Amino acid sequence: MFFKNLKQLLIGLALLTLAGCAAKPVPVIPVDTRSVQPGTSVTRGGTTTLPLLGTPVRVGEKLPAFTLVDTNLKRVDLAAMRGEVLLLSIVPSLDTQVCERQTHILGEAGASLPPGIRRITISRDLPFAQKRFADETGLKDIYYLSDFQKAEFGQGTGLLVDQVYLLARSVILVDRQGTVRYIQVVPELSHLPDLNAAFARSKELLLEN
Repeated sequence: MFFKNLKQLLIGLALLTLAGCAAKPVPVIPVDTRSVQPGTSVTRGGTTTLPLLGTPVRVGEKLPAFTLVDTNLKRVDLAAMRGEVLLLSIVPSLDTQVCERQTHILGEAGASLPPGIRRITISRDLPFAQKRFADETGLKDIYYLSDFQKAEFGQGTGLLVDQVYLLARSVILVDRQGTVRYIQVVPELSHLPDLNAAFARSKELLLEN
């Protein structure tokens, strides 16, 4: 099962690279303010439509329990992380320029967010790759979680991209009580999410709770 999942990840990364997410150079990466619903579809390269697999997560619902793995190979249940606002930045793979840029924004611009907002990057990269990324970039204030084992997070949120079996580029905010309060699923994989809007909303949620 592990090797099957690893094979799916490698295929997905190759397809994503062909889509331009890892193409060099990327002079301008568009920031998308639009959103599609989890469980619908996204595009790759503006032409190829890819369905989103799994059970869609909805605003106003409790975040389901997911078992993810951190960079120390510790199993983590997101639903058990109460008491903080969770800012989930979800990327296909940290080994691509768009995903790297998204995570830099989360780490650098997001560093000014007040205490009580936990910044989390979720991808299907192996935990070792996530740790290497954090070490190489110095972005160590972000909590990195991997969905590499069974795509449990992707399947449980409706964010698993068909064919490539990576996570759709998106942002989810969860309040202190574990309720989903904000979702942006970027319609085109090569575009960035509107993290500034997510930052502003996360500060509002911190004041509400």
